[in-house]
Amino acid sequence: MAFRLSNNLIGILNTITFLLSVPILGAGIWLGARADGTECERYLSAPVIALGVFLMVVSIAGLVGACCRVTWLLWVYLLAMFVLIVVLFCLTVFAFVVTNRGAGETVSGRGYKEYRLGDYSNWLQKRVESTKNWNRIRSCLQDSKVCKSLQDKNQNWQQFVSSSLSPIESGCCKPPTSCGYTYVGGTDWTITNTNSTDPDCKTWSNAAMGLCYDCQSCKAGVVATVKRDWKRVAVVNIVFLVFIVIVYSVGCCAFRNNRRDNAYHGGWKGGRGYA
Repeated sequence: MAFRLSNNLIGILNTITFLLSVPILGAGIWLGARADGTECERYLSAPVIALGVFLMVVSIAGLVGACCRVTWLLWVYLLAMFVLIVVLFCLTVFAFVVTNRGAGETVSGRGYKEYRLGDYSNWLQKRVESTKNWNRIRSCLQDSKVCKSLQDKNQNWQQFVSSSLSPIESGCCKPPTSCGYTYVGGTDWTITNTNSTDPDCKTWSNAAMGLCYDCQSCKAGVVATVKRDWKRVAVVNIVFLVFIVIVYSVGCCAFRNNRRDNAYHGGWKGGRGYA
């Protein structure tokens, strides 16, 4: 019996998925093997490799199951797809729940905003306040030189206060405005006596590897960045989820076709033997 449309479609989709998994897996291995790679890159390599392996295995199962009519492989493929749908749905809902609180505070006369850790969800706060997690995050920030663009700029005070800083630059690369420190240039500030009760004022250091990397404002800047990125990912997840549900539906049709074809051939052969 000729291949059904759904079997051919599943075969094409999984061929594309397999081809996509190869560069993803290669990128993960490359990140982990780089001798001069940062801790961030090495930490990122594990999930990238896991994603590449998962996509490769699932696509092979779907491709062989649909095109070679291996029913049990197609069943495994559908099970994996179902699990993926459930996980994506849960992650999308979770992302919207934990990012529904918190926003940068506008500062009068400033082009940038400032960030307070207490404004964000408790779950995100606990993640960044964990000593183990923050040591890793801080190392990533220092290795990636997130404050280098400010250090290299030759700005006067007016140019600095009118500039648009990212949440991480605002939280990690300058002291809080409430400290009242005097701007010198780049990331250099003259530390003066202050009446501010903000503990970040005492934490600030002009040293390039110090700055405000241990400040609560820096943690808030990281959380604000995570919140923004997670919302973007959640939107992409919704689109991807719709696509996966469609593929899963087509895969169910291919699975049903396999069972019908197997039953047909089995019945025909059995009838012929009986004759």
